[in-house]
Amino acid sequence: MTSATPCNCRPLVRTWARTDLAAFATAVAEALPTTAMSPTPARVSRSHSPGGSLPRHVRPEITIVIATQLRPERLTYLTELHASLTRQTVPWEAVLVLDGADPTHVPAPLRADSRVRVLPLPRPVGAAAARNLGLSTVSTPYVCYSDDDDLLSDDSLDVRYRRITETGLGWVAGLIADLHPNGASTLWHCPAPAGIHQPGDVTTYWSSPGAQIPMCQTMLLARTSLIVAAGGHGGLPQGEDLIMVTGVTSLAAGELIPHVVYFYRKHPGQMTAGPDFQSLEEDIRRFAFEHGRQLRATLSDMRAAKPATPCLQRESRLTRIQA
Repeated sequence: MTSATPCNCRPLVRTWARTDLAAFATAVAEALPTTAMSPTPARVSRSHSPGGSLPRHVRPEITIVIATQLRPERLTYLTELHASLTRQTVPWEAVLVLDGADPTHVPAPLRADSRVRVLPLPRPVGAAAARNLGLSTVSTPYVCYSDDDDLLSDDSLDVRYRRITETGLGWVAGLIADLHPNGASTLWHCPAPAGIHQPGDVTTYWSSPGAQIPMCQTMLLARTSLIVAAGGHGGLPQGEDLIMVTGVTSLAAGELIPHVVYFYRKHPGQMTAGPDFQSLEEDIRRFAFEHGRQLRATLSDMRAAKPATPCLQRESRLTRIQA
């Protein structure tokens, strides 16, 4: 089990203006307990450039993968997501994967930003395949994901990037807050506690298929090579992110920091609010839950197994040659 100290992720509800989401993230960080292994990240200094943005010529080490169908009712949200990216304080680039959508519908601010690379797919393939095809084009050492209707906190990339480079861990995650239509922000209860988690430990905080999942994909900043090794997003019509999170957190140690890095927008157009979402949810959760259990057990067995001695290995090869 993890050596982390439990994090009291109690709901913090307050109505903030859209421009004050950074204040909400700061309030959460100050309200939650910290641990010796997981200090609250330092406040980000923005004195290096006007408005806190970095020069675009600085080489980025982080790619944000965004899969989208460019639905008309979500284009404003996509534009607001991009605006939240422009407020980040570390260099970044983004790959906008168009899941069968018309590239001419990409909002103008994204088309004008050289840091956003548009990857049009010839036909709709679904969120899992779109994200994996986007991942295949990533050349930076670190990657994270965002939906096209959500927002990043202003220091989202900075706090996770600083921590992952300081510790050498495979992944670093922050907290999520739900962003409601009335402007209220509510801290999402994360079953996994803040602190260091050894490989496979995160899945132990998922008690049953129907229980709250221990971690969300958009919380994670991870090494690109690790996500590729984990197989990216699973081949499911929904819940594909559960497979990715399970794979990444099972293969490498990481840390959950008590700092809001992502705002999950609640609105009627969400896929999870659609009429067909629940029809497969039970079966998908059952598969993802069992995947996590079996992956953890298999990797644990492999680590516990004693490798054959060099002498026995040579003898085995010789026997096969003689046969």
